[in-house]
Amino acid sequence: MAQAIRFHSTGGPEVLQLEQVEVGDPGPGEVRMRHVAVGLNFADTYFRNGTYPVPLPAGMGVEAAGVIQAVGPGVTGFAPGDRVTYTGFINTLGAYSTERIVPAAPLIKLPEGIAFETAAAMTMRGLTSAYLMRRIYPFQEGDSILLHAAAGGVGLIVSQWAKLLGLTVIGTVSTEEKAAIARAHGCDHTINYSHEDVATRVRELTGGVGVSVVFDSVGRTTFMSSLDSLKRRGLLVCVGTASGTIPPFDPQLLAMKGSLFMTRPALADYIADPAEKAALGEEIFGHVAAGRIRIEINQHYALRDAVRAHQDLESRKTTGSSIFVI
Repeated sequence: MAQAIRFHSTGGPEVLQLEQVEVGDPGPGEVRMRHVAVGLNFADTYFRNGTYPVPLPAGMGVEAAGVIQAVGPGVTGFAPGDRVTYTGFINTLGAYSTERIVPAAPLIKLPEGIAFETAAAMTMRGLTSAYLMRRIYPFQEGDSILLHAAAGGVGLIVSQWAKLLGLTVIGTVSTEEKAAIARAHGCDHTINYSHEDVATRVRELTGGVGVSVVFDSVGRTTFMSSLDSLKRRGLLVCVGTASGTIPPFDPQLLAMKGSLFMTRPALADYIADPAEKAALGEEIFGHVAAGRIRIEINQHYALRDAVRAHQDLESRKTTGSSIFVI
């Protein structure tokens, strides 16, 4: 019997339960996979609390790395024994498990030199960082960005990648400890939003001009300060809603604040094309394998600790990436 975290009703972390589950044989286009490490992402909480509705009961988690045990009919390019990782959305929900059936389409073969733990900590965050840095905006050396949650998993990857491109990185954090972590990973400046006004500090740091791009994974509580931090015709990239969704607003607001642009991208739309997914994966895994980007795994949990893991995540106790070790 395999073990899996499941939830039968939406709510707080306490709805997560460790259960014994049967894992059958893979069907057409599927593989049976033994997990070695599983990724913990803030998006997981959206499934659990009902922000992303799914039929119940349901599994939890969308990212993991491990070894293929068996392949179903029609699966090509993969075989038992292959080291793989995956991330996705509804089609990969159920990653918090020791073994499972998963579609073959989202799988990525692990390059040599990338450990299972590293892959579980970086597949979603790495592909997200890759499309943010390579598909969203035509960055030029010398451009400046504002990066919310700079000490988080995506934040630490984006800040390192931004320095490879010659960008100036301003990161927001909630504690001095997180500020030190962010600076160690490429942030040129940090703003502690607990006691500093973000937009005011951004203007001071940019000579009154503002930044070219804001990457905002927080949402409701940072929306206005993000807009106020942009230069004329700058771009706000809304990549998450950790504090809640952004309230409705009149688009005229964007004109009033400098003819600003705004987008709400989703990873699924940047990895839907297999060729683009492969290109983004090759780039991020290449940077990590070469040591140009470091993946920081700062929290390790067992599956039975899923409730505590979600509590830590939502209380902002975590830095870098978090994983479950199977």
